Amino acid sequence: MAGKRIRKLKKMTGKMQGKLILMFALILIALIALNIRLLYINAASGDKYTKKVLSQKGYRSETIPFRRGAIKDINGEVLAISEKVYYVILDCKVLNEVNEKKRDQVQQATVKALAEHFDGLDEATLWGYLKDKPDSSYLRILKEVPYDVVQPFKELMEDKKNNIQGVWFEETYIRNYPGGHLASNLLGFTLSGDVGNWGVEEYYNDVLNGISGRTYGYLNGDSNLETVTKAAVDGNNLVLNINAGVQKIVEKYVTDFNESYRNGVNPGLGSKHTAVIVANPKTGAILAQCSYPYYDLNDPRNLSYIGAYTDAEIQAMSEEDKLKNMSGIWRNFCISDTYEPGSTFKLFTSAMGLESGKLTGHEKFYCDGYEIVDGTRVRCSHTGGHGSLDFTGAIANSCNDALMQMSYKIGVDTFTKYQADFGFGKKTGIDLKGEVNAAGLLFTKDNMQAIDLAVNSFGQNFNVTMTQMMAGFCALVNGGYYYQPQVAARIESPDGEVLETFRPKLLKQIVSAETSKMIREQIRAVVESGTAISARVPGYDVGGKTGTAEKFPRGQGTYLVSFIGCAPVDDPEIAIYVVIDEPNVENQANSKLAIVLCQNIMAEVLPYCNVTRIDSPEATETPTDWSVVPDESWNPGEGFAEGEINTPDSGESDYYTNGDTAYAGDNGENGTAED
Repeated sequence: MAGKRIRKLKKMTGKMQGKLILMFALILIALIALNIRLLYINAASGDKYTKKVLSQKGYRSETIPFRRGAIKDINGEVLAISEKVYYVILDCKVLNEVNEKKRDQVQQATVKALAEHFDGLDEATLWGYLKDKPDSSYLRILKEVPYDVVQPFKELMEDKKNNIQGVWFEETYIRNYPGGHLASNLLGFTLSGDVGNWGVEEYYNDVLNGISGRTYGYLNGDSNLETVTKAAVDGNNLVLNINAGVQKIVEKYVTDFNESYRNGVNPGLGSKHTAVIVANPKTGAILAQCSYPYYDLNDPRNLSYIGAYTDAEIQAMSEEDKLKNMSGIWRNFCISDTYEPGSTFKLFTSAMGLESGKLTGHEKFYCDGYEIVDGTRVRCSHTGGHGSLDFTGAIANSCNDALMQMSYKIGVDTFTKYQADFGFGKKTGIDLKGEVNAAGLLFTKDNMQAIDLAVNSFGQNFNVTMTQMMAGFCALVNGGYYYQPQVAARIESPDGEVLETFRPKLLKQIVSAETSKMIREQIRAVVESGTAISARVPGYDVGGKTGTAEKFPRGQGTYLVSFIGCAPVDDPEIAIYVVIDEPNVENQANSKLAIVLCQNIMAEVLPYCNVTRIDSPEATETPTDWSVVPDESWNPGEGFAEGEINTPDSGESDYYTNGDTAYAGDNGENGTAED
């Protein structure tokens, strides 16, 4: 063509062909690598990506909750159980995406049915959800609805003519405690997420919990939706040594005591703490454990329960104070608090001397009302003196003077050795959360002085826990064998198959059978003719020892009174320990409060547990009216002369620690300063 220039195509060279081949080869390699990666992703994580796509289409992957195991007493009575309940879920998105012709009809039918069937729902609120949250696929509108309420509604939904859509139910479990406050401080409780708090619930949390399951959907090869369910694994059940019948008896009398003294000198409860342990001395099994004040296991945050705090007091509390006070009520005094034991410890001092050979049991003592130790006068609580006493009489009359004389022969090395052997200053290993470590609350052979040894001999100026005292006492009376205290008896599968049995844990023999026999003779004398005559139970051979310890700061009139005992004395089947911390009375130093509480409990527990009976002459009737217990410092006719209680005469040099009067032994059941 004229006027036009024609460009000639260049002929492709070999070099250009090579570049083109290389480019296609690289593309092919990349495609192959991509396909391999996609195959890997599909094999390794396809389920995750499929779920993501499905969830975008409205399908759900749901967790199936496990059922936490039940807690039962030794006879099978349920103490804690998880019950299935449901969350009611409203799917606003589904209801708002219904075909426009049917939308009003479906929404009205669904809203009306929900409001009519479930308490707590009304139509106005439900319409508000549909309007304000139109894209929500998961709106929890009710929680913890029982099965018998949910099931009828499910049946309504299954009938298509009812036009109910966009409602579904999510299973869950709630923890229920049929006994209310029964054994509250021992059991503990659970909060959301099946997390145990305190007590057995926390200690055995892993045993009681199971493994959640899951239901999810996926698309098969034909692009059809299929559902896969992985079942939940329920938790195991826990059977305790606790006997619910014994526990109820204990709590009945503890409640009676505290109600009787609720309006005493100070407002509030009948005591700061009242605690009881009942055990089998032959195995260490805990049959009952009570720590007052109780709390409602089904409502553990309720501070007004049993009147521990008034509504006005609760309203005045800060959130921090509320939490602190809740923790104080949840706390188990039996394992978490320490105190000076008082004269119940005299049994251990006696056993130390006998077992070590430092004492023979044939010694004679003379009590003139005091001992002078390193130039310091340490009084017997019977300030007039007990006079001449034999070995058993020293314990029966709870004489501080005689115990100090024993301590001189025992010596610091032997005393501290046996304190450790009996488990004081150590955790017992009881299967409960919260056991305190009291290692720093005892003297050692390196820092114990003569005055410390003297007052330690009658249970002052060192601290113990109730569980330590009970474990040691059981060893004293059962032939000398120290068993680890044990709350749980066995673990069972959800179907009741026994998976593990907790056998009694014999840790050591502390004293000989001969020493144990002599201790049993002493505790029998205490009840038959000594300071605890009121502990007698008709038809049973009961032995025990009283204790009254003055608390720090000394001289303020605050006391902890106690009684520890067993029956029958020759072959103990039941051991019991009662502690009343700061009873709400004018004269707190009155161990008869603890004796009578213990006697009330034993009078009902011993026949309930089929403990061997004997003929028991001159046995008292069971006192049930607390008005018969005198609130006085001396009651004539019980074998003691009236005298001053921990009131030093002017000019006398008495025992002091940190500027406070430190001696303050027991007051007997009659109110006299017995030791």
